[in-house]
Amino acid sequence: MRYITTDGHIEMCWPCRVVADRDDIVALFIAAGSPYKAGPKRTAAEKQRRPRTYLPPDEYVWRNDTLRLMFPGRSHSVSVFWQGQADARVLLKYFVNMEEPFRRTDVGFDTQDHTIDIEVTSSLAWRWRDEEELARHVAEGFYTAELAEAARLEGAHAIETIQRLEHPCTRTWPEWAPPPEWRVPSFVAGWDTTPPTFWEKREWAYGHGPR
Repeated sequence: MRYITTDGHIEMCWPCRVVADRDDIVALFIAAGSPYKAGPKRTAAEKQRRPRTYLPPDEYVWRNDTLRLMFPGRSHSVSVFWQGQADARVLLKYFVNMEEPFRRTDVGFDTQDHTIDIEVTSSLAWRWRDEEELARHVAEGFYTAELAEAARLEGAHAIETIQRLEHPCTRTWPEWAPPPEWRVPSFVAGWDTTPPTFWEKREWAYGHGPR
């Protein structure tokens, strides 16, 4: 799973297992203890001052078992997080991430994060995250106002369906657990050399501002 920037850099990358791949949903499992690649999180103003490197410069360890649910053609995913293992395993939260619709590649899936998120507790209490930073991305020219409004509407619709228990993330997936024999995966060959894919609506989303 890769996050690709508007100018074609790899921003983040996770090794994961495909749990489901259907017309209506793709489910990817990121195991606790998995390595992942990322650079430091940067504000819009910091992006203006410092250009990105082509590859994420640092490697970290993922802390919680996570099932990332993606929906073909939709501009959000939902990550389901758990704490603990086996009998001590408990649902920690849902995380609604606004992003480009995913694209398939020879090594997995590409998307780009759209800054604004919604954090949802196991009891379905929720809050927006990074609303001000979304506005700054518009002000600095990284996003168009149209993209920002579409991201807010996408999130609002997702949280409405989650609270009504109609969103796919609330149906059977909270009880899912990985088989005990699964091992922590490593990065696949080509994660860093496979050409990035681009969203066909990128000009509408990002305009002609800074890349």
